[in-house]
Amino acid sequence: MPKKTNDNIEKIRHSLAHLMAMAVLEKYPKTKFGIGPTIENGFYYDFGNIKLIDADLPVIEKRICELIKQNLQFKKEIISPIAVKKIFKNQSYKLELIKDIQKTKKPISIYKSGDFIDLCAGPHIKSTSEINPEAFKLTKIAGAYWKGSEKNPMLTRIYGIAFDNKNELNEYLILQEETEKRDHKKLGLQLGLFMFHETAPGMPYWLPKGLIIYNELINFWREEHKIMNYEEIASPLINKADLWKISGHWDHYKDDMFIANMGKNEIYGVKPMNCPNAMIVFASRQISYKDLPLRLSDVDRLHRYERSGTLNGLLRARSFQQDDSHNFITENMIGSEYEHIFELCKKFYGIFNLEYSFRLGTRPDKFLGEIKIWDKAESILKEILKKSGKKYFIAEGDGAFYGPKIDIIMKDSLGRDWQMGTMQLDFQLPQRFNLEYIDKDGQKKCPVVIHRVIYGSLERFIGILIEHTAGNLPLWLSPIQVKILPISEKQNDYAGKIFNQINEAHIRVKLDNNNESLSKKIREAKLQKIPYLIIIGEKEVTENLITIESRNKTSTKIDISSFITKLKEEIRQKK
Repeated sequence: MPKKTNDNIEKIRHSLAHLMAMAVLEKYPKTKFGIGPTIENGFYYDFGNIKLIDADLPVIEKRICELIKQNLQFKKEIISPIAVKKIFKNQSYKLELIKDIQKTKKPISIYKSGDFIDLCAGPHIKSTSEINPEAFKLTKIAGAYWKGSEKNPMLTRIYGIAFDNKNELNEYLILQEETEKRDHKKLGLQLGLFMFHETAPGMPYWLPKGLIIYNELINFWREEHKIMNYEEIASPLINKADLWKISGHWDHYKDDMFIANMGKNEIYGVKPMNCPNAMIVFASRQISYKDLPLRLSDVDRLHRYERSGTLNGLLRARSFQQDDSHNFITENMIGSEYEHIFELCKKFYGIFNLEYSFRLGTRPDKFLGEIKIWDKAESILKEILKKSGKKYFIAEGDGAFYGPKIDIIMKDSLGRDWQMGTMQLDFQLPQRFNLEYIDKDGQKKCPVVIHRVIYGSLERFIGILIEHTAGNLPLWLSPIQVKILPISEKQNDYAGKIFNQINEAHIRVKLDNNNESLSKKIREAKLQKIPYLIIIGEKEVTENLITIESRNKTSTKIDISSFITKLKEEIRQKK
């Protein structure tokens, strides 16, 4: 079997999608075929006119293995529009794709494998002998709208994964198993942190325990930003369309906004970002060069009309808060201000022991302003990144419509990459809002602004943090930091006194004096991921001590005042 390169595994995945379509067609001859592309780690194919259940997957998978053994060839053929339409005369989705290809003036190609023909540009492997039948698996069935539009029919999508060898497949499956255990949506319900309701899709309800985490993160953010001379503001959640037209969001972002038409030519937009309102606040004041950098921070709630198919718990929500700031500076402050923001990143991500790198997004196809200003901004950011010594890479065309940006790419405990905060360099919006400051010579100048978030969306950050820690949040963020478990009713009075002392020290503590067995109490407390359990029996009462069991399963006997001191220090250090 030939050695497989990275390109070749993509071809194998694409070829497996065709084999899957062949197997489905054999079992369901009236199947309507959509598309079957490769995706990260695997492939999928969309089918119409059939209904499948999970029990069908092993049958389809077995047939694919039989097809692999037949050493089928994948043969490409360029074909005329008339001929290809004859082949797919009963396949409405393929006919629609053919029309789309004709509009591009590109040649139309098909691939033949045995008796199966598919409309496809390729590439594919030469034959099924290149596929290891032990290194692929069909994983799940899902619904998917044709071309991703809710206006189109719902199709049945089968997902599969494929790797170079069986070991890689097994490693991936183990990782997926661990990912499933850490799913923030499941843990969020188990720990009583948040919930969703059908009347507000994509908009989380924060429950009492979850709100503790939320507020602790914001409080820490406020403390650190106050030290660094940030001024916190709050602005309206709804603005007239006029504001979004000035900022350019009406032209570039309107489809992703919630719009309210109140009649009488009054059209409003629910704010998807804080930027335009920060410009309004800057313009309301007389600003001197001595006031710069002016760092206007806020944690207002934002709303974006994310499509329903993209919503994913806290990771992709329609309602969220950002730890936002708009840092207004002069051009010669760009380097020093980015250094300051990089230091903030180091502090915030260091607390959670999170590895991260930077990604530079350059000018997109649709943008505001002049190319020469974009080129200047990108050149400045490249130089800053080089000087930072931090690992970074460039994503061409990934900038915001008003300026290039540096994104924070975080790596979690499972090795997954997540985009978190961002630092966007903007020469455009200050000009569009006619912002001015007075320089040292008394001349009016237009400032530059850096749009930046460190956590990013608080919702997304918490979701990722839950998965990164498997719900075992650090002590300072844990909704319940200590739980007291008396062995029997005889210890309830002593347990009550311990509770009062811990509670008076402003440490979040619960007393479980239910008439249950100790083993059941411990089991329930561990399911709630509580960092410290206090076990109280006759011995503890007699000795005037407590037995502490921590999450790492160490057990210690200690006096209550020493334990409170230890807790306070651990919370202060945010370990």
